[in-house]
Order: sequence, then C-alpha cells, then structure tokens
Amino acid sequence: MMKIRGVLQAASRDDSRKRAFTLMELLVVILVIGVLAAASIPIMRGKIDEAKWTEAKAAAGTIRRAEKIYYTQTGKTVKGRLSAVKVLEALNLEAADLTGTYFVAKDYRITQVDADGNARIRIKGSQENAPKGKKFLEFNGDWN
Repeated sequence: MMKIRGVLQAASRDDSRKRAFTLMELLVVILVIGVLAAASIPIMRGKIDEAKWTEAKAAAGTIRRAEKIYYTQTGKTVKGRLSAVKVLEALNLEAADLTGTYFVAKDYRITQVDADGNARIRIKGSQENAPKGKKFLEFNGDWN
C-alpha cells in the first residue's frame, strides 16, 4: 500500500509540472501577439481613411445629381466651391446638406461640367480629422 501511495504522489508531482507553461513559452506567445498587432495597425489605418472618404463620395454624389438636375432644367452649369451661397442656391442645396463628420461644404468644388451636365468634383478635407490629400468624383462617376 505504501508503495502505491508513493507512486501516486510522484505521478501527481510530474503532472503538475507538465500542466504549467514555461516562461519561454509565454514570451513566445506575447511576441507573436505583438507582431500580429503591429502588422494589423497599418491595415486598419487604411480602412479608416477609406471609410472617411466614403462620406465625401456620398456628398459628392449628391452635388453631382443636383448639378445634373440644374443643367437639365436651365441648360446652364454652375461651377465653384460649395461654400459659395450662389452655388448652393443654384443647386438648391444647403451647407448643412454637405456637412458630415469629416467634411464640410467648403471642401467640395465643382471643377468642370461636361456637355451632358455631369460634374467633376474635387474634394479636399479641411477638418482636422479629415483624411489627407484630395480626390475627384469624375464625370462618369469614377472615384480617383
């Protein structure tokens, strides 16, 4: 009986050592998590900026449709920065219609209008939290 008890105690001591992680194993896991986190930050940063530009694209689409309607009704075109009252009035828009989290009315400019009344719109964020750079909504609706 004594011999069995000794064997069981020795076995339980061996099991407890096998169940624990070594310091080296924990450091390796922490290192792998750190590398994955460092690799994912630039990817996420790009997605955030892409989402911000989506707001601008939606507002630019509204401007483009308003320009097309104005051209269809009057045969004239309107060009300029969307912070100008005459441009907003002609397109039947208000600055609040174009104000979002990252972009405001003055960030949009109608640079050209083609023969069919399709506008080319330049967007350049002026807000502190807006993405850097500028983009264009082209005549055919492409986003560059």
